[in-house]
Amino acid sequence: MIPRYSRPEMTAIWSPETKFRIWFEIEAHACDAQAALGVIPESAAKAVWKAKDAEFDVAKIDAIEREVKHDVIAFLTHLAEFIGPEARFVHQGMTSSDVLDTCFNVQLVRAADILLDDMDALCAALRRRAEEHKHTICIGRSHGIHAEPTTFGLKLAQAYVEMDRNRSRLAQARQEVATCAISGAVGTFANIDPSVEAHVAAKMGLETEPVSTQVIPRDRHAMFFAVLGVVASSIERIAIEIRHLQRTEVLEAEEYFSPGQKGSSAMPHKRNPVLTENLTGLARMVRAYALPAMENVALWHERDISHSSVERMIGPDATITLDFALARLTGVIDKLVVHPKNMERNLNQFRGLVHSQRVMLALTQKGVSREDAYRLVQRNAMKVWEEGADFMDELKSDAEVTAVMTREEIEANFDLGHHTKHVETIFARVFRPEDDDAA
Repeated sequence: MIPRYSRPEMTAIWSPETKFRIWFEIEAHACDAQAALGVIPESAAKAVWKAKDAEFDVAKIDAIEREVKHDVIAFLTHLAEFIGPEARFVHQGMTSSDVLDTCFNVQLVRAADILLDDMDALCAALRRRAEEHKHTICIGRSHGIHAEPTTFGLKLAQAYVEMDRNRSRLAQARQEVATCAISGAVGTFANIDPSVEAHVAAKMGLETEPVSTQVIPRDRHAMFFAVLGVVASSIERIAIEIRHLQRTEVLEAEEYFSPGQKGSSAMPHKRNPVLTENLTGLARMVRAYALPAMENVALWHERDISHSSVERMIGPDATITLDFALARLTGVIDKLVVHPKNMERNLNQFRGLVHSQRVMLALTQKGVSREDAYRLVQRNAMKVWEEGADFMDELKSDAEVTAVMTREEIEANFDLGHHTKHVETIFARVFRPEDDDAA
């Protein structure tokens, strides 16, 4: 992943140094278990741990790999330099995938923990801004067209609960991928005892894989990357909402524009939604990584390596990109500039038209058929669209409407509070008391 969209903590998980350190820990813990079984001398297991503080030479390992054409053998060859003759006991009964797959899952678990923290920060920002704008009335839109009033706080509350669902999905995906396989060439434990796997799993914070072949089943990883894609899609949904609200004709909310920031090389007046546009693009990339993860599920027999090159790319790229995107969106929400006056202006742009449904329902309560009520309301609504008329005035001038409703009864249906009377109920559903206890 390019540095522009990377953050150090997540990037470090995927560094060669981290990978080789995890490989070492897997091999060393396996030696401890083998020594406990009497398969290798206890002195050999202790000798392996002498390399605990070694600084593995990545360039040297790469040079060995160029000769032997095998990454794990290259690492073991370099490791032997720190251990000495007893290095012959390392990797007893194991196959390369025992190291590679267990390491990959450790990295995914660590990445998931960072992403879960990212989502907690985003949810906190969404909740704070939702509470701030709980009663900030704005127009709701369907098909991009004015519908009925809502509040900006409800928009943010929806984003919060969506991201909260995504957090639960990611926690489940983390659990699914947190498995270890130290089971040998085709997963039968023919040359290594299952207790070795159990020991390594416990030490690495994983569960044992119930049935492995030469690899951990890739449906686990497919689910993991699919969830990352869903999270990215939610990020994009929120980003697009902000982009729409920032359009000049709307301008109900906009990204924070910092002092000294420039919006355009040609037009000095521009304040563009560059961060949320960037998030839309990053979301496309994270989703793109989900498909090859699904295609990795179908490997030949007990294993082939068609998944290997894919995972070397999508493991770092998907998690690093999503980490960056979540942090960026949190910043956008935290500093989002909201324009309540513009929301009010837009709400009133069509002079009461947003109350059409309530008027129609009121007519039905007066004994008018739904079909006739719809016709009467639409007839007057079209005058607002086409002539710029005032909706309430048109209704009061319509003889068929006033035949069943007084002027006061018509006016009673133009109360904005009618549309926001259950905001507190919705907020109580979203921000549960147990959430406060856990905070």
